[in-house]
Amino acid sequence: MSAPTRTAPAPTAIGRLPIRFPTASSTFLVGIAGYLGVNLSPYMIAAVQEGIGADVLAASWLVTGTLLLTALTGLAVAPLCAGARRRTVARVGLGLSVVGFGVAALVPALLVAGLLVGGIGAGGAVASAGAALAAFRNPDRVAGLNGLANRGLITVILAVVPLIGLAPIDVFGTMALLSLVSLVVVAWMPSAPAATVHAGAAVGEAVPIEVPPTGTVRAAAPPSRAVTIAGFALLVVFALWAASEDSLWAMAGVMGADLSGLTPEGLSIALSGATAGGLVGMIALVAIGDRLGRGVPLSVLMVLGGVLKIVEGYVTDPTVFVVVFIAWNTLYAVAFMYFISTAAALDADGRWSGPLLATYLVGSALTPVIGASLVELFGYQGFALTLGVSSFVLAVPAGIIGVLSRRLERATKEVAA
Repeated sequence: MSAPTRTAPAPTAIGRLPIRFPTASSTFLVGIAGYLGVNLSPYMIAAVQEGIGADVLAASWLVTGTLLLTALTGLAVAPLCAGARRRTVARVGLGLSVVGFGVAALVPALLVAGLLVGGIGAGGAVASAGAALAAFRNPDRVAGLNGLANRGLITVILAVVPLIGLAPIDVFGTMALLSLVSLVVVAWMPSAPAATVHAGAAVGEAVPIEVPPTGTVRAAAPPSRAVTIAGFALLVVFALWAASEDSLWAMAGVMGADLSGLTPEGLSIALSGATAGGLVGMIALVAIGDRLGRGVPLSVLMVLGGVLKIVEGYVTDPTVFVVVFIAWNTLYAVAFMYFISTAAALDADGRWSGPLLATYLVGSALTPVIGASLVELFGYQGFALTLGVSSFVLAVPAGIIGVLSRRLERATKEVAA
């Protein structure tokens, strides 16, 4: 008789899993492996240049293409991650990442093909991990813990990789290795429920529940139309907001230098401080959990972030520029996690949290071009004002969806009780 394989349980239809180290760490690690290309993109460009002798423009376009493939693949496979195939999608995606990035690290002649294959595989990891976040109780605390794990591990990787080197074997080898480690622990990642209760009561609809002889609780009603509309609206709002935020991040160095005389050393302090500020924000979110609700904090964070973006466009002192930049990025990091918790709360099977992370990558891959175009069209002040106003506008639907997700979560808990 073969030994049983240890796997994470599936969340019940009317309940979610408690936060436990094996299931949570597996989910976080798979997501980090899928997102690693975004964080290592500057190193990837350098590795491509060294590996095949490409110029900066060609290497940048190759990395951009890799990230876009990750985003598009994540969006394509997200529906599968809301069902019984979640772990399968993760295994296939991580397997492709191991092979693709491994080939890019070891075989220069196949570097381009390897990166593209690895990018496709990373999309499966992003979507499956995003969907799995919805399986846990207290989406706000889970989102905060996910952010802490992400920023903590990425900070270490960003510090260590340059010390090893920026050759293909160093950069792409690191990506392949993390994908391999994640592949090993996929079995602990929570699967989707066999049938999730979509609490239509939160929007005024009754959800009949059937209890078959086996004791498995099944929902007899599909998601309500209001929840479906809210889910799609959240994806659109998040994509636009993420493009706005990342445009400022991409243009920070150039804008700071031109407006306030910011030096490369000052930019390094700003970026490092922004990472530290984000970690502080994550810790606060973990501690607060869902006690403040979701819609109001998300709207307030977006409005305050919009104010700071506008201020950044008018700063002429480098020290003030750095301080404002760190404060803005701290708010951005917490708002990002609130978006994730909102998507996770809308549906316990990850129908919306799965594609949410992939949606972010679509805008993120194009933000250098978007930011440069806006600066050329409106100037730095107009650029900052445009980004700020966009945050004000998007804060309204984001807040409404956040309130709806909170009501939905409460209704689901009442059904479980």
